Amino acid sequence: MKVTLSTLDTCEGSFTPLVVLELAQDVKEETKEWLKNRIVTKKKDGGAQLLFRPLLNKYEKGTVENQNLYLVGASNIRLLLGAEAVGLVKECSDNTMRAFTYGTRHNFKGFDDNNDDFLTMAECQFIIKHELENLRARDEKMIPGYPQAKLYPGKSLLRRLLTSGIVVQVFPLHDNEALKKLEDSWYTRFSLQFQPIDGIRGYFGETIALYFGFLEYFTFALIPMAVIGLPYYMFVWEDYDKYVIFASFNLIWSTVILEVWKRGCANMTYRWGTLVMKRQFEEPRPGYHGVLGVNAVTGREEPLYPSYKRQLRIYLVSLPFVCLCLYFSLYVMMIYFDLEAWALDLHENSGSEWTSVLLYVPSIIYAIVIEVMNRLYRYAAEFLTSWENHRLESAYQNHLILKVLVFNFLNCFASLFYIAFVLQDMKLLRQSLATLLITSQILNQLMESLLPYWLQRKHHVQVKKKVQALKADIDATLYEQVVLEKEMGTYLGTFDDYLELFLQFGYVSLFSCVYPLAAAFAVLNNFTEVNSDALKMCRVFKRPFAEPSASIGVWQLAFETMSVISVVTNCALIGMSPQVNALFPESKADLILIVVAVEHALLALKFILAFAIPDKPRHIQVKLARLEFESLEALKQQQMKLVAENLKEDGQDGGGKATAT
Repeated sequence: MKVTLSTLDTCEGSFTPLVVLELAQDVKEETKEWLKNRIVTKKKDGGAQLLFRPLLNKYEKGTVENQNLYLVGASNIRLLLGAEAVGLVKECSDNTMRAFTYGTRHNFKGFDDNNDDFLTMAECQFIIKHELENLRARDEKMIPGYPQAKLYPGKSLLRRLLTSGIVVQVFPLHDNEALKKLEDSWYTRFSLQFQPIDGIRGYFGETIALYFGFLEYFTFALIPMAVIGLPYYMFVWEDYDKYVIFASFNLIWSTVILEVWKRGCANMTYRWGTLVMKRQFEEPRPGYHGVLGVNAVTGREEPLYPSYKRQLRIYLVSLPFVCLCLYFSLYVMMIYFDLEAWALDLHENSGSEWTSVLLYVPSIIYAIVIEVMNRLYRYAAEFLTSWENHRLESAYQNHLILKVLVFNFLNCFASLFYIAFVLQDMKLLRQSLATLLITSQILNQLMESLLPYWLQRKHHVQVKKKVQALKADIDATLYEQVVLEKEMGTYLGTFDDYLELFLQFGYVSLFSCVYPLAAAFAVLNNFTEVNSDALKMCRVFKRPFAEPSASIGVWQLAFETMSVISVVTNCALIGMSPQVNALFPESKADLILIVVAVEHALLALKFILAFAIPDKPRHIQVKLARLEFESLEALKQQQMKLVAENLKEDGQDGGGKATAT
């Protein structure tokens, strides 16, 4: 018998809570009742057909402070039907990856009607999030009890509730038992071993797993550079002509590791099913606003905002603001050089021990100022990008990434370029590079993980004291977990984590011929970064919703662009070295032509390598081609079946007319 959503029961009294929904303290009762009905109502009547109950029952609410917290879950069948709706891809018994359908569920590997572990908890929470976000207004003109919160047909109710402040937050719950198992195999036992990437994917989803996979891969890829760079640092410190081999290896290395990563990424995402997962039609982002109209593509009513107004905001406001920030960054950089000159003069005049230590102080102060400026600019960039009013989340993210990357690149590397190509002081360049790299790594470790973890531990103790004071008849374990997690910080995505790796890649690759120890410091940092980021995900922030991903997205292009820039900088630095200049004592033009020729040759080699190494392994290409062929054949058979049915109906109509005649 075919199971449909209309046959499912939505009134289960006990269920596994997967998602927490927190309402504002002053939300009206009619709004709560309306929201509950929309969540539990059957799909055919416009509901989400999920399971929904308050964290505290009416008797327990009188015992403790009413938090307006609600638990959302779903029956196993509902989740399976939801998996089909969102297009999850699973492995079949014949080892192929196919979109899951409830009707063919027994063809999928690991499926059993008696078990409910076919879907990971992360996938279940992703399905519930998808269903909540797709709760849409029908004939309502406003949210009951809030006339100012206007609705129109097709508007996402959850997004309107969030922007109106009626719903404070929606977040997935941790599974403490599964989390403990993941922690034991991930970071609690410090040892040099590979991360449980598949376990991370099962618990946090593909986007988080891809970040940790890339972090691990990048760390191990840095080891050859660190091993080769160490003897160069120790034995050929001032012989810049010998750095030609090291720099050339660095440039080939940066190309190969990025191309090999794409192949490994394709292997992982095919195994997870996201490489062949069909992209969902992207809905307007929550902050998007405009005049109500009809979308020409979907035919739905939604806010419409003229593109020319957005372009005016970008070019007349955002672009000048970014340029002003870049100018301010350069101004701060010049102050830093004044401090460097002051410290150097002081050291030359006195020559004491403490003045030799003082030489590093300006670089340390400047590194701290850079981190502060990066964080302040990030807030301004987020505000500006939101004000530009982009319709899609992907467009918003792309514009934000572009703003932040441009500023961070200039803010972090402008001083190094100035020292290298204007001052031409290689000793100061090495000192500044080392100081900026090490200081930024220490600050990131403190600000991202250690400080938030310490604050979270203090809050945890306070929550435990409150829970111990509760009456015994309350489910204190679940109450404690929900109250603790709702106060945790919200993980804002992998943006900052990738940005940190991007800047680190710049420090390693841009000036490798000047400071070959950069790769060694990056390796040491990343071994601790894996553990601190794992701690951050498991114990500092709320559990994020899983997001299917097939790659690291625009960051792949960012890393490739950095590797191209590194070719130019390293060739220029080697061409400026005294040893290379001594080979051309009379004609500098010949030197410039040779450096440019070598730079073009290395760039050509990079592009040849990128072209020669396929992005996807051969067996993945064959499997993807086979899936495409099968889908086209199935579509062709479906069309032929429809044509045959139409011909049959036409024949019956013709026969009926002949009989009547």
